Amino acid sequence: MTADSNSHIAWQRAQLKKLRAALKAIEVDQVGKANCGRATQMTIDELQRKIGESGRCIAEYERRTRRPLATDRGSLASVSWTHWSVAPTNARPHRHRA
Repeated sequence: MTADSNSHIAWQRAQLKKLRAALKAIEVDQVGKANCGRATQMTIDELQRKIGESGRCIAEYERRTRRPLATDRGSLASVSWTHWSVAPTNARPHRHRA
C-alpha cells in the first residue's frame, strides 16, 4: 500500500488497523466462553461501530480519488482528470520490447 497524501485518511487507515486488532483480541479471548458480559458486548459493539465509520470514510475518499479501472471511452469521459498529474511519482518507466 502506498502512503496517503491525505493525513486524515492515513489516520483513518491506522485507526481501522488498530480497531480490527482490538476486536480480534476480544473475540479470541471470548472463544470457549458461554457468553460475554454486558461491558464486553458494549466494547465489541463500539469497536464495530468505529470500524464501520472508518471504513465508510476511507471508501468515500477512494470513490472520489481513484482513477477509473475501465478504459472504455464512456468511463474515461465521465471522470474529471484535472487533479491528476501526467505521470505518477512512483511509476516505473514503461519499456518497449524490441
